[in-house]
Amino acid sequence: MILPANRLNTVSEYYFSAKLREVAQMNAEGKHVINLGIGNPDLPPSEATIEALCADARRPDAHGYQSYNGLPELRQAWAGWYARWYGVELDPDTEILPLIGSKEGVLHTTLALVNPGDGVLVPDPGYPTYTSASRLCEARVIPYPLDEARGWTPDFEALERMDLTGVKLMWANYPNMPTGARATRSLFERLADFARRHGIVVVNDNPYSFILNDEKLSILSVPGARDVCIELNSMSKAHNMAGWRMAVLASNAQFVQWVLRVKSNVDSGMYRPMMKGAVQALHNPPAWHDEMNRVYARRRATACRIMDALGCRYDPGQVGMFLWARIPDRYRDAAQLADEVLYGKHVFITPGHIFGDRGTRHVRISLCCNEQMLEEALRRLTVSD
Repeated sequence: MILPANRLNTVSEYYFSAKLREVAQMNAEGKHVINLGIGNPDLPPSEATIEALCADARRPDAHGYQSYNGLPELRQAWAGWYARWYGVELDPDTEILPLIGSKEGVLHTTLALVNPGDGVLVPDPGYPTYTSASRLCEARVIPYPLDEARGWTPDFEALERMDLTGVKLMWANYPNMPTGARATRSLFERLADFARRHGIVVVNDNPYSFILNDEKLSILSVPGARDVCIELNSMSKAHNMAGWRMAVLASNAQFVQWVLRVKSNVDSGMYRPMMKGAVQALHNPPAWHDEMNRVYARRRATACRIMDALGCRYDPGQVGMFLWARIPDRYRDAAQLADEVLYGKHVFITPGHIFGDRGTRHVRISLCCNEQMLEEALRRLTVSD
């Protein structure tokens, strides 16, 4: 009898993988579900980005294997982008590693730093991949709570009281998903200090700092943070390039080299025309990002009206491309509300339990849906059956 590896007993199929299959079946049955669940940007990259991709794709020498650490001009573009937007100077040859999406970086970083049985601190609520990647690497997953009363930031006093023996890695994510909590300089300083004192590597996953967020911060801007911290960044959200799978890992040269040792044994590099397009996108002018944010601001206003119609409570100061809200007390949990809306109104919203126990009384709406569809979702939710 053939059985799968034991590690598959520790994870299940990714929530959106299974749920979007169900939504597709409902659409095939003519139910026309409005998808407000997933953060999949519906707007295109800049025109210059697309032109750079197409121009290089026409070259006869553009289609072979590429370097495992990306084109030099891509690493240089990332370094320039970090200097321009975050005030962080990085060596493009040793401190930057382009990735095939930051989700890849989560697994590769864990493989590079964590042995079976080592502890990994993951936020609750938080991106589910932090937990699943840790389990696939046979690590001990140690959730640490984020509470609304503290602005969805870690309780450092509680962290200090924990038994941190054998903990190697801590995941952080600011600006935060799913809660929309902002990054702050003081938060990054505390995270870097915690990492240094306990010999733990803190990874800040930072794909949302450009969306409805005036202050763009990197944990690597904290003096000395590079010695103990890694940052992941992505072009999926801020540059409308989710399907391109373009991201980056930035840290000290040793950490980058360790992750490259994993990555070079797993993939065979990125498609050169897409890297050329990414170089162009990293030079998008501020006006391009400003226009994207004007679109998201209009969508956010309608998403707030949807949450109001559902009787949910939310912080209007959230940043990023989602709206996170607490459900009314009359619902058993967020799954009950999400199912009621999906099956009764044919609107898909995300129940917060998929992000951890602390999300069971919250739901999330994505802003990756045009205003007409958001208005139609609002109409469906406010019209009596």
